[in-house]
Amino acid sequence: MSVACPTVLFVEEMVLAVVDDVPEAAGPALSPSRAADFMTCPLLYRFRVIDRLPEPPTVATARGTLVHAALERLFDLPAGERTPEAGRALLGPEWDRLAAEEPGLAALFPDEATLADWLQSAVAIMDAYFTLEDPRRLEPAERESYVETTLDSGLRLRGYIDRLDVAPGGEIRIVDYKTGRAPREAYEASALFQMKFYALVIWRLRGQVPRLLQLMYLAEGEILRYAPDESDLLATERKISALWQAIERARASGDWRPRPSRLCDWCSHKALCPEFGGTPPPLPPGP
Repeated sequence: MSVACPTVLFVEEMVLAVVDDVPEAAGPALSPSRAADFMTCPLLYRFRVIDRLPEPPTVATARGTLVHAALERLFDLPAGERTPEAGRALLGPEWDRLAAEEPGLAALFPDEATLADWLQSAVAIMDAYFTLEDPRRLEPAERESYVETTLDSGLRLRGYIDRLDVAPGGEIRIVDYKTGRAPREAYEASALFQMKFYALVIWRLRGQVPRLLQLMYLAEGEILRYAPDESDLLATERKISALWQAIERARASGDWRPRPSRLCDWCSHKALCPEFGGTPPPLPPGP
């Protein structure tokens, strides 16, 4: 396996682009994707949160958005009808809906043949999903669920959970779909940070530590599972608090340093990065 590509958080990137427009008057807030941005590269965080630079969709992010949308619709069907054929049949209508809502998506494909090939790649991912679990045996408690809690420091933690399963005994499982590559073992902790972030939010909201965190890497037919405990989530809270302090220091000083890595190859803002000869735009005036 190779390093996970940055499409890993694509759905949250698109959905939280709206959520992140909430005025700061509502209080400081952090999502898993924005936290990951700062850990990856403080300058990337600045471009997305401070400058709010637009980022065009790509075929990879569009495919992820489509598969997520179709999987959400799949669970609208009666349990017995959630078959591979039904999953494939949902992709076309969901694509038509997404393309109508966001014209920039359709512009990714110069002709019908290119679009058809791309849709077939989404079909392959949908088929792979059915090798990992049988949706006819599942009744998710929540899907694409927005969650938010406030820490004692006043920092709001928020995000969208793909799926929340609750067993008859009350045990909670948090499920996240990924259409990017599964991470190598050395990078699993980074991938699990997002899930521990969500688990911390659920714990604070419900007073119950989720029994299982499940990352489903659909394209590769792999599942990464982790059972957290209270010590895990307390450590995650400390990490998030320290991260927010670092963000606040960068905001106060205006020092948003780039952190070059292999992920730079996928960055939409590479032309503005000093590491590649670019010049960031002037910082917008503070509040």
